[in-house]
Amino acid sequence: MLALGLAACGASGGTSAGDGNAAEVELSTPFKVAATDVPHADILGFVKDTLAEEAGIDFEIVTFTDYPLGNRWLAEGEVEANYFQHRPYFDALVDEFGYDIVPLSDVHVEPYAAFSERFDSVSELPDGATISVTNDASNQERALNLLAQEGLIVLPESGDINVIAVQSSDEYNPHGFTFIEADPAAQARALPDVDLGILNGNYFLDAGFTLKDALIIEPLEGNIYANFLTARADNANDPRLLKLDELLTSAEVKAFIEQTWSGGDVSPAF
Repeated sequence: MLALGLAACGASGGTSAGDGNAAEVELSTPFKVAATDVPHADILGFVKDTLAEEAGIDFEIVTFTDYPLGNRWLAEGEVEANYFQHRPYFDALVDEFGYDIVPLSDVHVEPYAAFSERFDSVSELPDGATISVTNDASNQERALNLLAQEGLIVLPESGDINVIAVQSSDEYNPHGFTFIEADPAAQARALPDVDLGILNGNYFLDAGFTLKDALIIEPLEGNIYANFLTARADNANDPRLLKLDELLTSAEVKAFIEQTWSGGDVSPAF
């Protein structure tokens, strides 16, 4: 497994037809897939070690921790696919940078969750508590939804849902919480310094936490944050990627996810 980055994330549509050249690539030609460490690289590693050879494909896993790298590498042709993101994040990056990339099949969901090293229940949070949330806009709304789920804040009925809109309003932030925006990769490390941290699944898993440690857990029912394999529009019909997509949504991968994360920290999305 190759690591090229520092400091990624996570319902999707179907594939987009690419150009003819992609369809003519030999199935056995090696290729690279960019992924964050946990659980994405773990799931890809299972496929590589147990399913890929028999299926006739050979790929290298390139790991990273800085969210924007995944789509940048893909768009620039450094890798043939990535596996780290969910649809809201995908849409936000496509809108911002104009990437010509497409989602393939949904593979798994990592519930967002809130953790504290100071309190055992969110009911213990004092007025004015400090709460760490991601600085990534597509996941910031997701974090605030968790707090609203517990009645700790009120979400605006219109306009953007973000820290700026909520923190300055007595109506939306009746407990006067102080929100600290941070890079997702830094949040788990900073947990001792805040009263509550709301973390991405891949980051809390990488830091050694599980949902058993969480004070708030995002519901799985109706969850729109499934993670999927992503390709460029010009290679979305590459037989190697279609085969990998097929393997990622196989019964074997479903069983691997359920057995590896039996507590629901990662759940199949198919």
